[in-house]
Amino acid sequence: MTLKHSLLATLVVIIWGANFVVIDAGQADDVPPLVFLALRFLVVVVPAIFFLKPPPIGWRTIVAIGATLSLGQFALLYLALALGMPPGLASLLLQTQVIFSIVVAAAVLRERPTRRQLVGTSIGMVGLALVIVGHSQAAPWLPLVVTLAAALAWAVGNVLARRAGARSGLSLVVWSGAVVPLPSLALALIVDSPAVVWHSLLNLSGVAIASTIYTAVFASLIGYGIWNSLLARYPTGAVVPFTLLVPVVGILTAWIVQGEVPGATELIGGAIMLGGLAAAVLQPRRRSRPSTIGPSKQNLT
Repeated sequence: MTLKHSLLATLVVIIWGANFVVIDAGQADDVPPLVFLALRFLVVVVPAIFFLKPPPIGWRTIVAIGATLSLGQFALLYLALALGMPPGLASLLLQTQVIFSIVVAAAVLRERPTRRQLVGTSIGMVGLALVIVGHSQAAPWLPLVVTLAAALAWAVGNVLARRAGARSGLSLVVWSGAVVPLPSLALALIVDSPAVVWHSLLNLSGVAIASTIYTAVFASLIGYGIWNSLLARYPTGAVVPFTLLVPVVGILTAWIVQGEVPGATELIGGAIMLGGLAAAVLQPRRRSRPSTIGPSKQNLT
């Protein structure tokens, strides 16, 4: 990659890594997580949906991807943060989607993992176990389990998107995102009560509005606009490894902004987990010409 495009990839990583703290800050002002999620994807979808054609993969597939990759993943992530999951640790644990994606792809698409992927996944699981042990010593289990469920939903969505083979990543993000606002708002009315929902909508703070704009415009639209252009220009193996820096930025941002200091066990486990993910994702360089197979699409906060 050229220096310019490497810097653009790094910019996207910084935007996505900081996104966890931004989400946590937006929900801190008495905005229910499902309401906050509905607002985010309303801004993602409107007005972009009027300028982008739907991906030619069928409405059932678009709805299935939206229900997992967007609604499932982010509803669970927002809920985990609302339950007290530290944003920095959430950015790390969400990367277990790499492990889950390999497992789900093997079960659904019959894609046999390579030896490198099996070794990397095994190392990643050891690191994950250390993170869980370290976290459980100081915090409740429920937010951690919900975060891992969000990673699983992301992984299922990844596999569905891969099987669909949509060529326009931004179009898929916008049209599948249209699945999110109404169900999120309906669930919020049931879970939080209509009075709480309407009160939160009528009394949005400046922080909540700024957080919504950041997550929708910067993290979703601008982030994916740059990311998908890089995936279209370069081999997947040259671009995707940048995502391993997302939890690094997330942890540092939470450390600086919120004073979230990970424990020693969590840091060691996180380093081992990222090392395993790197072993599973990174491909050794080959001197043969690059593959012409289209890149896979990933969805990040």
